[in-house]
Amino acid sequence: VSTQSTGKVVGGEVVSVEVGPTRHDILHQCDIEEDLAISYGYNNIPEQMPGLHTVAAEQPVNKLTDGIRGELARAGFTEVLTFSLCSRDDISTSLRNEKALEGAVKIANPKTSEFQVVRTSLLPGILKTASCNRKMPLPIKLFEVSDVVIQSDDTETGSLNERKLCALFSGRSSGFEVVHGLLDRVMVALAETGYSLRQSAEGMFLAGRGADVMLGTEKIGHLGILHPEVLENFEINLPCSILEMSLEPFV
Repeated sequence: VSTQSTGKVVGGEVVSVEVGPTRHDILHQCDIEEDLAISYGYNNIPEQMPGLHTVAAEQPVNKLTDGIRGELARAGFTEVLTFSLCSRDDISTSLRNEKALEGAVKIANPKTSEFQVVRTSLLPGILKTASCNRKMPLPIKLFEVSDVVIQSDDTETGSLNERKLCALFSGRSSGFEVVHGLLDRVMVALAETGYSLRQSAEGMFLAGRGADVMLGTEKIGHLGILHPEVLENFEINLPCSILEMSLEPFV
């Protein structure tokens, strides 16, 4: 356990470093460079102008996200910020989707049963928020625009972040027309006209009351009236309609 990190020059300016088992914070080359700079002393490094000029700019996905947040807020929805981790049941059994765990990133040593996997959907967090605020005046209109994480063989970490939008309407009526209208408003804001709806086979929706959001031939999301079993799993006693879609195709 007390094995120290070691390094050796293997040729030219290449240095091979063997990291000790206690240095969990070292993941990439830049972490080694930071340790070297700290050891040498930041004040001992001579100041010099960088060899190139850059102009700072907001990431396109964040710029798009901020604009969508504004549209949803102007539509009367309240933004929430929920945990990135959730339980296995939250994304699978509770949403009547047993296959959801197949693409989920699992926590190796979770400290609590509530934080077992990284969320693949924003919906469980919004449903929990609605459940905790069910005594608030109706209707309850919530939204979140944030990242989910899915497994991917094409990345260094084996996982991939995907920016999604999720909105919920809960009241004395289902409010399907509200989330449908919200979808139309978002698409107008995105200047997108090539989308359509088709009947969804998602188990979380009432039969015949769910639709997939299609962009051309690609499914980018879904909307519909939640199944009573899903509402019961999250201790919600009012009908709910939801919209969840990916924003990645619009970046």
